Amino acid sequence: MKHPYLAKLALPLLCAGVSVSSAYAQGIGTVSGRVLDEKGEGMPGVTVIIEGTNLGGSTNSDGSFSIQNVPSGPHTLVMSFVGYTTQRQSISVTAGQNTAVSSLTLSENTTLLNEAVVIGYGTQRKQDVTGAVEQVSTKQFVQGQITNPEQLVQGKVAGLQITTNSGAPGAGSNIRIRGGASLNASNDPLIVIDGVPVDNRGLSGTSNPLSLINPNDIESVTVLKDASSTAIYGSRASNGVILVTTKKGLQGDKLHVNVSSQNSVSEARNYVDVLNGAEFRAVVNGIGNASQKALLGNTSTDWQREIYRTAQTTDNNVSLTGSIGTVPYRLSGGYLDQEGLLLKNDLKRYTSSLSLTPVLLNGNLKVDVNVKGSWVDNNFSGQGAIGSAASANPTLPVFNGSPFGGYTEVLATDGSGQLNTLGVRNPLGLINQRRDRSTVKRGLGNIQLDYKLPFVEGLRANLNLGADLQQGRGTVFVPNYAASDYFRQIQIGTTTYRGGLNNQYAQDKINKLMEVYLAYDRQLGIGRLNLVAGHSYQSFRDKNYVFSDNLADGTILTAASSLLNNENYRDPRYVLVSFFGRANYNINDKYLLTATFRADGSSRFSKDNRWGYFPSASAAWRIKGEDFLKNSTAISELKLRLGYGQTGQQDIGDLYPYLARYTYSENTAQYQIGGNYSNTLRAAAYDENIKWETTATYNAGLDYGFLDGRIYGAVDVYKRKTTDLLNTVPLPALANLSNVLTTNVGSLENKGVEASLNVDVARSEKFNWTLNANVTAYRIKITQLSNATNPEYVGDLTGDAISGGTGNKVQINTVGYTPFSYYVYQQVYGSDGKPLEGVYVDRNGDGTVDSKDLYRYKSRTPTASLGFGSNLTYGKASLAFTLRSNIGNYVYNNVRSQAFFPAGGSNGVVSNLNRDFLTTGFTTPQYFSDYYVENASFLRMENLTLGYNFGNIYNDKANLRLSLAAQNLFVITKYKGLDPEVFSGLDNNIYPRPRTITLGLNIGF
Repeated sequence: MKHPYLAKLALPLLCAGVSVSSAYAQGIGTVSGRVLDEKGEGMPGVTVIIEGTNLGGSTNSDGSFSIQNVPSGPHTLVMSFVGYTTQRQSISVTAGQNTAVSSLTLSENTTLLNEAVVIGYGTQRKQDVTGAVEQVSTKQFVQGQITNPEQLVQGKVAGLQITTNSGAPGAGSNIRIRGGASLNASNDPLIVIDGVPVDNRGLSGTSNPLSLINPNDIESVTVLKDASSTAIYGSRASNGVILVTTKKGLQGDKLHVNVSSQNSVSEARNYVDVLNGAEFRAVVNGIGNASQKALLGNTSTDWQREIYRTAQTTDNNVSLTGSIGTVPYRLSGGYLDQEGLLLKNDLKRYTSSLSLTPVLLNGNLKVDVNVKGSWVDNNFSGQGAIGSAASANPTLPVFNGSPFGGYTEVLATDGSGQLNTLGVRNPLGLINQRRDRSTVKRGLGNIQLDYKLPFVEGLRANLNLGADLQQGRGTVFVPNYAASDYFRQIQIGTTTYRGGLNNQYAQDKINKLMEVYLAYDRQLGIGRLNLVAGHSYQSFRDKNYVFSDNLADGTILTAASSLLNNENYRDPRYVLVSFFGRANYNINDKYLLTATFRADGSSRFSKDNRWGYFPSASAAWRIKGEDFLKNSTAISELKLRLGYGQTGQQDIGDLYPYLARYTYSENTAQYQIGGNYSNTLRAAAYDENIKWETTATYNAGLDYGFLDGRIYGAVDVYKRKTTDLLNTVPLPALANLSNVLTTNVGSLENKGVEASLNVDVARSEKFNWTLNANVTAYRIKITQLSNATNPEYVGDLTGDAISGGTGNKVQINTVGYTPFSYYVYQQVYGSDGKPLEGVYVDRNGDGTVDSKDLYRYKSRTPTASLGFGSNLTYGKASLAFTLRSNIGNYVYNNVRSQAFFPAGGSNGVVSNLNRDFLTTGFTTPQYFSDYYVENASFLRMENLTLGYNFGNIYNDKANLRLSLAAQNLFVITKYKGLDPEVFSGLDNNIYPRPRTITLGLNIGF
């Protein structure tokens, strides 16, 4: 789609930028001064601006500032700092001279009402916000070794739940705001980095695209939670929005150099509780048969300790911040070298960032340039070893000189020396005989021009051009003698080629953005009106390369698809086109009104259903502004908020769900012709009437502050209803199509309450102590799953298949219940409290225990999430911690459910047992018993940090700070598995989250 009018807008802006030198030739001066606190000491970091312009900067270490290029004439100087009352002072600037300002003093004011909060397409005073918005800045971030940006705010925001998938370096996270709003479409929030909505659906070669962003470059994270605040983003805002703002330079600032280095040591907090060699021999010798006893060895190998290590990490960063003439800048670079607990697993990340924020044309043109680059090398190691280590025979040694690289492997019982295909592979062999590496690159940047139009007072034009480029490349190699891939083979002519793996993969993702909007801000009588109207165009390209599947020696086992028009890649694309608007009206700082509207067009839908329309409206009554509370010190803030809005969803895996088409197979459904295999074409199921999923949200909130702002926070109550769910439903057999169809069917209801509390326990010159807490309680219920009424319809089995059996699933979606409820039998227990093998409750009372007696028991979704933190400073010392907790979440312990000993026979295999076997004594699998659905509520010490600021050193030219941090220090839980925090609800040998100790050094010049 072409936009000729953009060139007409961009051209004068750019021309104006290059001709700026002439504008400064005359009529300008300099303003300088020093800002003091109430004790007469200089205050560093105070924001000082010329009111009505974008000219300004921040004070240096002694409170001094200098603002250049100020037009001559009368002005108002505005000074602000978090926790202090904003001050204004009239000044008069003479051309060509320096205006020195004295008597600049700020006094404490912890109401923070004038603090700027980032919102969609702009900023707003905190006291003017009418939606559920929460912002976390640098000082509130989680400390310690932080690899991924989302870890900065774990446990810090009510309604925001972040669960890392594992303890591997750079592991992905599941991020949920208010629990999500979909079943089969994406529940991930939209993430916007410096104005660019990024694509984080996944990239080959990395488990988490966000790990490509350096957390040290981030200034603040803002979470938009209700529809009033998110509807401006329309199509992707049903699951909330996270706005990430990176650090910038300040105008008139001197050069500041900051160097930080963190060095960490990590260890596994605990291990899967399995039997040791002696205990396992006792079990097998006690109840095993002769063939099973013959499989025992004489050693005692702790396989988990064979594959894990004490891991080390170094994270080094340097940044340069200052201003060259009228161009504030920040340049940074970082290097992270992080080892994983698993042998050979590591991540190396190189990052750079550049920010330029000049203000030109007498403050009329603001330019914001952001460029970030990263290069990440991953070694994923053989992560299949994690499950093998928990089940490998502990009586066997690691090595026995076998032809499989010398590693002990389970052999067939016929004496042929061949591998037993049912045996557990040697865990250490799975690591040392696999090379799984990737290189991932990402470039993210944008340029934003904000110009005050001269012909209408208060009118600005904003142009934002951005791009997010990602590239992933990787290789996997396994030698032909490795037991893990020994049976891969192909016959060409009379020759059989066997074993190993030698494959590669590649993916390129290109995300381009163009946004332009007009903003109008004007005082109208007793009210202030702010209007925003704009257009957005964003395209996504996902280029997936297709390679042949090779054996270790390069022999092609399966050729790349021949159905690619002679191109070895697939190149799907989609486009979002949008028009949006917002109106804010502030009446006397007491009555606040907001209305937004966005129209989104998605190429995922047909022309008849392409456009979705997403309105919202909210209002707030700032009761504190009324005369009867205006002068109250007991109540420092009181504001009531009400809002309603609609948001949309179109983010599903299928980019063309409305088109009749054929799909090709890659490694399945192939025809063999001689020694070659040919791919097939299959008709894909489609729905030509598929359309937007829509979520309607009601929100009521109360912002409060007491005792001169010493106690403050917010309470929100919300209800969300999602209709026309983008749901994947099964098709009847013999439909001659793929077996599932993505269509609009079903509805979901989500309601909850969330609250935050901040308390300044102590505020003094030497001793300060702040406590913060947040709690979220919510319930999600499926209200419709199909368009038909069938009393025998129990719901749709969902979730991943468990280990054990073939395709067994223990989770279900059913109308009236929480998504991903467990679908299991009710266990019967003996008088000794132990579960009875194969004995379950006949719940329907028909005299037979069968599938009709399965029932829905608990869910993976917590009923409440809590966060608690403290920040204490005494003199130059500081102590901070963050606690997180989930309550009411249940996990199916798939490790324990496999703890049975097949006394009747084992096909030449004996596998280790979870210690729970000593309680149950099961000799047959009981996969569907609710005995294995465990309460996984927990309290985790996320971080504990002790710091000391040595202050100015080296003749007051530098500042030194040391810190010691502990992460994942302890977890309190009743859960019997390795870790209770399992997002999927299915615990099947997760990568342990490490306990980490970090020593940090920070030097500022």
